[in-house]
Amino acid sequence: MPLSRLSAFVAVGLAAAGSLAAQIRVNPTGVNVNAQGATTVFLTFGGLAGYRPAEAFWCGELMPASPSVGRRCDPATIFGSLPIRYDRAGASGVGGLTDIMTIPPSVARRAYQAAESGAGSAFFYVRRFVALEGGPDQYVAVTCRLTGGGARTPLSFTDVRLAFASGPPLLQVAQGEPVPALEARITYTGTGRLVGRWELVQPGDDLPTEEDLLTEATLPLERRGTQRRYPQLARFNLFLPPEGSVTLPGPDPSRLPTLVDGVYYVLLRIEASPDKEGDSDLGAAGAGAGVVRSGGVAGFPMPVLRYLVGSGSEVDPGAGNAAGSAISLVAPASDAMVGGTVAFSWDPHPAAALYRIEFAARRGPRVFAALASASGYQPPPWLAERIGETDFRWRVVGTDRAGREVTRSEWRTARFGTSPVPPQGPRG
Repeated sequence: MPLSRLSAFVAVGLAAAGSLAAQIRVNPTGVNVNAQGATTVFLTFGGLAGYRPAEAFWCGELMPASPSVGRRCDPATIFGSLPIRYDRAGASGVGGLTDIMTIPPSVARRAYQAAESGAGSAFFYVRRFVALEGGPDQYVAVTCRLTGGGARTPLSFTDVRLAFASGPPLLQVAQGEPVPALEARITYTGTGRLVGRWELVQPGDDLPTEEDLLTEATLPLERRGTQRRYPQLARFNLFLPPEGSVTLPGPDPSRLPTLVDGVYYVLLRIEASPDKEGDSDLGAAGAGAGVVRSGGVAGFPMPVLRYLVGSGSEVDPGAGNAAGSAISLVAPASDAMVGGTVAFSWDPHPAAALYRIEFAARRGPRVFAALASASGYQPPPWLAERIGETDFRWRVVGTDRAGREVTRSEWRTARFGTSPVPPQGPRG
């Protein structure tokens, strides 16, 4: 073989090897999912040096992504895109990316309808990765196989609701009175062990962030163990059969304190458990070494159950005209941009024994209200979704011990802030 041809052959071979080494990989590459509802799966992408994640789609068929790398969705078979509120992709491992793939029921329904019409029983989740220095984009696909959502499906939680066994969702008790029993109603896919603990946030404690409320299996491996811990009320460890729902009893009610006035928060903390159907192999994805336990993954923060201890005080007769004056709001400022961990605060009012904070769309009726302490209130992470609009209003109402309104603040406007969407790279 002439030297020039040999050199060209070697150059092509080296280029192909370099391209192969740079190929982004994922693990697991295929999973069983619930055909009749949502499913959440922990995915690890590796080999992302020089790339950033972009949008993700579900579709029924793939096609070559040329001139990009890999196979992308056939536009004629797209079932849906990953909603922003479900996109929890974050850096993990050695040049890796943790992606919590939450398949909405609407996508599962469209895939099932396509299968009924004669299409295959599998569909695809495709994530696009954009080259940071002008190279070709890469598309990486995960095969999703329709099943009944029971055994051989990753153990994931699709809905969790906390409630007192009797009484209103937001309980108010007098100082020293007992708190009724509580429970968690959990909807899930797969089978495995439900392991975790109940914790209590007491008045004066720093409130948990949205990341603190995620299940441990939802976090990348290196962030596990970093969530804020609170006093433990009880532990649980039980087997979940492939039935899809369970009612988890809460801690012993006698362990819920009521001696100090204020708002208490009961937290459901779910730990990661082994799950061979959804565990992610870092080595196979090129993102490190070891297997990440992913039993108990969820695409949303766990809800919080509140109860208010408020013996309160009678309206002070010496307050003069204070009962007629308005409550002064402190933060956030008018028309401020607020995030998921914002705290609302106001000046205590001498005529108020208790406080109720109310939220509403900018042009609409009240959509959410909660009892709060005199110092302030941190809303649940799903408040923006409940209001349904970016712009909203809030105010604080002061009441006496019997719940009668004695004063209130003016409405103040604000808006929920969202992370800017990164610019999209060229499509293949």
